[in-house]
Amino acid sequence: MPHTFNSGATDSRKVNGNAPVISVQDLTMAYGSFVLMRDVNFTVQRGDIFIIMGGSGCGKSTLLRHMVGLLSPAKGRILYEGISFFDAAPPTRSALMKRMGILYQSGALWSSMTLAENIALPLEHYTALSPGQIAEIVSFKLALVGLAGFEHYYPSEISGGMRKRAGLARALSLDPDILFFDEPSAGLDPVSAKRLDDLILELRDNLGATVVVVTHELHSIFAIGNNSVFLDAQTRTMIAAGNPNTLLRESQDPTVRTFLTRGKE
Repeated sequence: MPHTFNSGATDSRKVNGNAPVISVQDLTMAYGSFVLMRDVNFTVQRGDIFIIMGGSGCGKSTLLRHMVGLLSPAKGRILYEGISFFDAAPPTRSALMKRMGILYQSGALWSSMTLAENIALPLEHYTALSPGQIAEIVSFKLALVGLAGFEHYYPSEISGGMRKRAGLARALSLDPDILFFDEPSAGLDPVSAKRLDDLILELRDNLGATVVVVTHELHSIFAIGNNSVFLDAQTRTMIAAGNPNTLLRESQDPTVRTFLTRGKE
């Protein structure tokens, strides 16, 4: 059984009765006959910054892809406020996906488009807003991530940290209430990584967003995470869940302790 500790969420309010924002139930992830992870169970409450952590090859990014609907479970369910995503009708599933914003590890910006054009793309595709309204929203989203005035820059003309923030601005374009980050600090220097961590906290606090982050960066895990799940490649299941700082203090599992202390105990 995994070690589980109180998440310490800053806002534990629930919607739709007792339903968490996200509930992963008895999830098995597999590629054909190869089982990557089994018996994964956890909940994400409103206002959580939820960390998916574990060693290399344990399936962290694969779990995120299941959660955003890009991969179907071999077994189990993923519920959003009580609605089973993969059992829902296509219109319901589409509506759920519009509530999600995703920042991929690379930023995933179109290199041939300016930052403004990149951020405008979801608005042009999913809304009936006028070009003037879209331009206003684009400028606001860039300002929100500290990139005011960079509308006409191309991704190649800005730094890696700025590209991550521009990707975040695009993830925010449709005002999602759930944000997913896949290794957001990858490739960033410590100062840029710290700025991104601070920005994630600001978005949670100011916009009320619920955040799910895949990361192996210990500084980020302890600085922003208030809830987590730990995936173990050897046993192919989760072996811990809860507030990362509490896990650091109280978990007796050697795999968890080695990861959270970088083996320095």
